[in-house]
Amino acid sequence: MEESVRQQLVDDHFLFMSGDANLRISGMERDWPEGRGIFHNDDKTFLVWVNEEDQLRIISMEKGGDVLGVFKRLARGIQTVADSVKGECGKGFMLDEKYGYVHSCPSNLGTGMRASVHIDLPGWTEHGVDKLKARCEELALQPRGTRGESGGQTGCTYDISNKHRLGYSEVQLVQTMIDGVNTLYKEDLEFQAAQKAAAPKKE
Repeated sequence: MEESVRQQLVDDHFLFMSGDANLRISGMERDWPEGRGIFHNDDKTFLVWVNEEDQLRIISMEKGGDVLGVFKRLARGIQTVADSVKGECGKGFMLDEKYGYVHSCPSNLGTGMRASVHIDLPGWTEHGVDKLKARCEELALQPRGTRGESGGQTGCTYDISNKHRLGYSEVQLVQTMIDGVNTLYKEDLEFQAAQKAAAPKKE
């Protein structure tokens, strides 16, 4: 991969990059970037990361609100990748009956699935980011900045995802995310209205 192509993929948030302290300490970044890379379709709505943190990370994404379409594409893609791996080497994904799919990070045990949306929440931001985090905890959600797990928060746009991976089905986790985001959005509109009403009026 040419450096200009790699950098563009990183800038567009499609490709991972080096520098995570936890990956370095655990030895998962040794020999970076050898044996690592990305496969994606022309529209960049389906991507497979190879040897970032896990051996494979399979991603389905697109702009807009068609969560069902994204989920169906993910399911088809996972099956296609699994069939390809099975046909090539005769092996399947590492799956434990009790703990689900085996991952490098224990927080991903179970389904290993993180369903997320990017959403603007200006009302919640003004109300307080710590209060938003507490509300997400109540809704079994996890808020992040749009620059990833350790990228920090900027503005009022958040990456909201299901908190749990273990003990629930993929469908349950997606529904938790949908219901929770809808609740946060409704509450955000209420906060915005209250904040506007309380703002000093210019004479």
